[in-house]
Amino acid sequence: MTEIRLFVPAPLARGATIAASPGQAHYLAAVMRRAIGDTVLLFDGRTGEWRARISGLSRKAAMLTVEEQTRPQAAESDLWLLAPVLRRETTEWMVEKATELGVARILLTTSAQSAVTRTNPDRLAAIATEAAEQCGRLGVPEVVPPAPVARVLAGWPPRRHLLLADESRAAPPACAVITGAAAGAWALLVGPEGGFTERELDGFRKLPFCLPASLGPRILRAETAAVIGLGLIQALAGDWQDRPGGRPHDAATREGKSEDVRSVGG
Repeated sequence: MTEIRLFVPAPLARGATIAASPGQAHYLAAVMRRAIGDTVLLFDGRTGEWRARISGLSRKAAMLTVEEQTRPQAAESDLWLLAPVLRRETTEWMVEKATELGVARILLTTSAQSAVTRTNPDRLAAIATEAAEQCGRLGVPEVVPPAPVARVLAGWPPRRHLLLADESRAAPPACAVITGAAAGAWALLVGPEGGFTERELDGFRKLPFCLPASLGPRILRAETAAVIGLGLIQALAGDWQDRPGGRPHDAATREGKSEDVRSVGG
């Protein structure tokens, strides 16, 4: 029987007793039909993953007693996504897939041709949490509420590469751009359904940290471009390379971050 993974905000340690949320209790008791004495896996984004035993359970409450650590906390990918606000279902899908691809921060953006500008932050945070539980991550990405893309870029950390999904024929292939860049942290910028205006694109291209790149010969939907772009970054310069013989993924940034992430999109 596959063990259930749950994210909890409380710090985890051997012997600690954790109160599950009402939603988690209902999930354990009514959906997954777990019982007192069964085990689950817990993670808090700071102390790794732990096995806990259900010591109390009803459809409205559950108590979990932490027994042993199953995985120590490890540095996760420091990849960011600047994602357009799309229709509700599409935005939710994009947040889910970005979480599965290891994104650390999802900064929702609006621009001149955005058709949608509002979201449900609590709903998106819940989707990111559920996706992190499902895919085996040890942390949950931060989902930053929508802000104009120009405002987000005004406070941009200059040493973080920004890969711009550029539909123009003049943009070089993304693979060449990523492999040709200096080692460092990355972010991906994807435009809305109507695309960026030429004025916006001209402004982006003038930014020293912005690297325009083509994601192929076809016009992609925003959510498709996000998945393809993130996958390329992870494969060529990200944590898919964190294995023997692989290219280190911005180790200096992850081990001693100098960026003030609160200044971007916060």
